[in-house]
Amino acid sequence: MLIERHPAMRIEKRTLGHEGAPLLVIDHLVADPERLVARAARRAFDARSDYFPGPRTRAPAMYEQFLESVLNPLLPEYFGMRSGRFRFPMCHYSLVATPPAQLRFLQRVPHIDSVGTDGLATVLYLFHGHWGGTAFYRHRQTGFETIDKPRWETYFRRLEAESHGNDAPAPGYINDSTALFEQIDKVDAVFNRLLVYRQNSLHSACIDDDDVPPPDPRRGRLSINTFIDVM
Repeated sequence: MLIERHPAMRIEKRTLGHEGAPLLVIDHLVADPERLVARAARRAFDARSDYFPGPRTRAPAMYEQFLESVLNPLLPEYFGMRSGRFRFPMCHYSLVATPPAQLRFLQRVPHIDSVGTDGLATVLYLFHGHWGGTAFYRHRQTGFETIDKPRWETYFRRLEAESHGNDAPAPGYINDSTALFEQIDKVDAVFNRLLVYRQNSLHSACIDDDDVPPPDPRRGRLSINTFIDVM
């Protein structure tokens, strides 16, 4: 499956909150995104995670090669990283579909993907409609917007205590500021839009508890989610 970049691809750089972590918003990423949707519709979504609220399946290997060709030249300017070979610990089609009442505590609060400072995460939106984008957060008690190794123990000890406190979130998706977390930025979901951010930025999908997407690649909240390590 050949994947080519869209001729009208557009890159916007943002910085998040007080800490200024980088965020790239790339519109018109793929020349023919509907082919990626059609491929997903032929796959069995049978992989599950303790953290992601829905089923997943492997994305095409060619997508990994495509992302490396697009993002590698951008690393020095936008992330202060040297270009190099990409390794993909995860590259999956994903469908948010878990009912709010079934979410675990860590699925009801913002999360990080890694405490590493050089790992990147990407989300490519492959759906039309109102299923929500992605938001980024600050933990109120610590003030942390990113969680690296020195912060990890402090943050998770505090979060563990908060999970048993009066401000613990009720079952449901986080979709705004709460008693525990302040939303510091939000990116709307647009078909064929890619987000690129550091894996240790606190973030979460924006899902309406009253309108959870169906587990259907053609009608639901289809995305391709990747983790990238630069070698």
